Amino acid sequence: MGVLDRLVLRDDQWKRISPHIIGDERTRGSSGRDNRMFVEGVLWIVRTGSPWRDLPEVFGAWNSAFRRFSRWSRKGVWWRMFEAMSDDPDFEYLIVDSTIVRAHQHAAGGKKGAEDQAHPHQALGRSRGGLSTKIHMAVRGLGCPVRFTLTAGQKGDAPQAAPLIEGLPADIVMADTAYDSDRLRNAIAEKGAVAVIPNNPSRARKHPLDKHLYAQHHLIECCFSKLKQFRRIATRYEKTARNYRSMIALAATILWIR
Repeated sequence: MGVLDRLVLRDDQWKRISPHIIGDERTRGSSGRDNRMFVEGVLWIVRTGSPWRDLPEVFGAWNSAFRRFSRWSRKGVWWRMFEAMSDDPDFEYLIVDSTIVRAHQHAAGGKKGAEDQAHPHQALGRSRGGLSTKIHMAVRGLGCPVRFTLTAGQKGDAPQAAPLIEGLPADIVMADTAYDSDRLRNAIAEKGAVAVIPNNPSRARKHPLDKHLYAQHHLIECCFSKLKQFRRIATRYEKTARNYRSMIALAATILWIR
């Protein structure tokens, strides 16, 4: 089976995301040419986890594709696509969790000793197993991402939760025991939502937990599992947090339009 037989985007999917891309078929210059094949080329990289140098020739020169991908990252194109697709009217559930992603030594520059360095400004840090990045994510009841942020792998979960849900309407906000803090519970109450969070064993005053509702928490684990089917998400190769964030945004966009 050839590369062209394994393209990701159907015509109807391309029609949904293409209006959110700079340039189109009518635009003069390189920004408007072959956008669809370029996006497919980036998807090939994200899906296979291959180095940019291994990009099949059908998608054009690998170095041009990489530069264009980085340029779109700087301009926020990948993020704009994700935000447009994740504008979901289902406001009932909001589920928050995180997952740790191992970072390849190339993400730290590939230099000798790079794994012993921490790069917090690039969301790289040490945790069990070596250099890593943590993806903090909020998903809707459909199990698709609506917002995410990156930190170094050793960072805690609870401090990231309030910014993740800020401004997102919801009736119910779910999270696991790691998120049981008064600060988060108060933030959820201020939105007029119900917190469905198991009590930390050390908590003196216990909060009621709707176990039937909490069973829906598995949807975010399913979401992480689907995202990690994209090999470039499951292992971080990108040196910059911005480019890795763009890779996740593209993979998350695909989850919404499947």
